[in-house]
Amino acid sequence: MNHLVIAPILLPLVAGIVLLLLRRTPLPFQRGLSLIALLAQVGVALHLLQSVLEGPLRVYALGNWQAPFGIVLVADPLAAWMVLITALLALFALLYALRGGDQAGRHFHVLFQLQLFGLQGAFLTGDLFNLFVFFEILLLASYGLLLHGSGPRRSRAGLHFVVLNLAGSSLFLFAVGTLYGTFGTLNMADLAVHISRASADQQSLARLAGLLLFGVFALKAAVVPLHLWLPAAYAAATAPVAALFVIMTKVGAYGILRLDVLLYGDGALSDLLDAWLLPLALLTLGLGTLGVMASTELRRQIAWLVVISVGTLLTAFALGGVNGIAAGLYYLPHTTFAGAAFFLLADSLARRRGEHDDHFVPHARLADRRLLGGLFFIVAILVAGLPPLSGFIGKFLILRAALDTPDATAWVLAIVLGGSLLTIVALARSGSLILYRSHPAEHGTATGQLWPELLPATGLILLCLGLMIAAGPIDGITRLIAEQLMQPEIYIQAVLGGTGR
Repeated sequence: MNHLVIAPILLPLVAGIVLLLLRRTPLPFQRGLSLIALLAQVGVALHLLQSVLEGPLRVYALGNWQAPFGIVLVADPLAAWMVLITALLALFALLYALRGGDQAGRHFHVLFQLQLFGLQGAFLTGDLFNLFVFFEILLLASYGLLLHGSGPRRSRAGLHFVVLNLAGSSLFLFAVGTLYGTFGTLNMADLAVHISRASADQQSLARLAGLLLFGVFALKAAVVPLHLWLPAAYAAATAPVAALFVIMTKVGAYGILRLDVLLYGDGALSDLLDAWLLPLALLTLGLGTLGVMASTELRRQIAWLVVISVGTLLTAFALGGVNGIAAGLYYLPHTTFAGAAFFLLADSLARRRGEHDDHFVPHARLADRRLLGGLFFIVAILVAGLPPLSGFIGKFLILRAALDTPDATAWVLAIVLGGSLLTIVALARSGSLILYRSHPAEHGTATGQLWPELLPATGLILLCLGLMIAAGPIDGITRLIAEQLMQPEIYIQAVLGGTGR
């Protein structure tokens, strides 16, 4: 049995446990251990992705109990792609936290590693109930990370975050119970077989459970109208936490993609999300754009940009086919890295503006305005999708995929392009107010050397530039992932062997 599949889950779990046991050791030691664990996770994630792209899917049966009776972990190209994106994002978020953000509260590094344990487990599990378990682990860790640094604003946002996610967890359990009661299994490959062969009596229950799961994943992804928790929560969190949280909405999008192409990808219920996904995705994109335009604080505006990214990503997935899914999978790492870089940069800006923080009001001239302004400009055009950067390539691929769906082409083109234009206008206004409408006679607050502080955000920007430079090979990888997803029998055969369809 190849233990590479379980390594991305074991590494953060073991690191979190060790850090908890050594919580009284000096902070530099804890930082070093956490950083080493993350570097190891990046290396393992790279190796895992390479292995599943070059060879078959990897299945790990816990306790050597084979599916569908035992719990399995499944590393297919999609799961490995998500594992790598998460590890890279977490590395740069942690590097920013090491500059002092990890001292704002207790057990930061323990919670950070446990959050990664939940995230990586959610991507790699092949069992629906264990997906629920990993969701709860990452949410429990996220509650602590959101409150890291305390304060009434974080407490208020955390309360909303906890209540809504508890409601989502309850719906998840209802859906899982319905599917288990109907089909007697929760292994996702086995469920896919049973749902595709469901009798007329079973189809109504399977459809109900599927829609409940869609509601749960839509809440995690912040799809309209289940999005209102996100702007307040992400704007209130500390910068490294907000940067890591960018991937959490992608967990919801990942769940929706699995639901659509694997669990309900074949049979009489294959149209489960056809009437829902594209309209809700476009509505999310449109309302997210209005939120960006109406924002009066930079971090809240970035949080609304995350909502836009969810709408854009799900638009690509809703278009379906190899072109649509591949476009979404290219756009996903771009928007994750760019959004995280923006949160880190916003924190650097806010701390140099004193009492004005990140509010869109004129302030004293910043001492490092040129450097900060240059990075703000780069991140803004990355997020808005201007050529020739990765945001433009991702949106171009999505618009090209829309041409394959004549009924939706006009709506997709209008909303995606219109949203990009309004985003450019909003970010130009934000940058002007924060960086250039200043009082020349005054100077902003200096908080030490700037370059080391900006290195994590710069690293994330460089990852986006890498997506642009290597657009051809990366598009080839995402198309390979999409082609495999469009053939769910490959996944089912790998997990169930001769018992699959």
